Amino acid sequence: MSDELLKVESLGVAYGESQVIGQLSLSAQKNEVLAVMGLNGMGKTTLMKALIGLLPARAGKVTLDGKDLTKLMPYERVASGLAYVPQGRMVFPTLTVEENLETGLPPGERRIPEELYRFFPVLLQMKRRRAGNLSGGQQQQLAIARALASRPRVLLLDEPTEGIQPSIIKDLAVQLKKIRDEKGLCIVVSEQVLSFALAVADRIIVMTRGAIAHEAPRSDLTEDSLGRLLAI
Repeated sequence: MSDELLKVESLGVAYGESQVIGQLSLSAQKNEVLAVMGLNGMGKTTLMKALIGLLPARAGKVTLDGKDLTKLMPYERVASGLAYVPQGRMVFPTLTVEENLETGLPPGERRIPEELYRFFPVLLQMKRRRAGNLSGGQQQQLAIARALASRPRVLLLDEPTEGIQPSIIKDLAVQLKKIRDEKGLCIVVSEQVLSFALAVADRIIVMTRGAIAHEAPRSDLTEDSLGRLLAI
């Protein structure tokens, strides 16, 4: 039996008449971190929004463990097992950490899983603090924990290192791999920071102008070789 969870087949996405992604295909497996890399404007965020359903597919198909998600609304995709952390984190600034986590729980559930505080201990220390008063790194941890509260099978992270100091970026890579291993998650992360992608990913895809230009296991890439691929 294949461990393949997320599958994208010949995906096409456009803004109005402008085609941003055309005929893109990829797959991601259980217990794998897939990094999607590319310079600004190459389609990474568009891809992530299309996966979660914020942008409609003009063509192609998105499936999760064989279930067709292509026509589903974002909340239906979350219920099916996808979770999404958008670029910029988008926490609720006037709500406390605890209240933010509660917004991620499945319908009818009220208890925050203790594992979220174990993965991100700073959130336990600050659970009564308003999210708007957290640092960028703390907000990112909160956004990831809130997404995990829905018990996803696939976690989508869009530019998670944006606005975060280097020491926190290193810690985040370590923590994401722990979460992957403990929960058997598939994690798809769009990223520009080479060191983070190389630290966290099992496999790396490089996007150029809405298409996949290169794909390789992490073990086949160095920071220099990956940097050259991004510069093409």
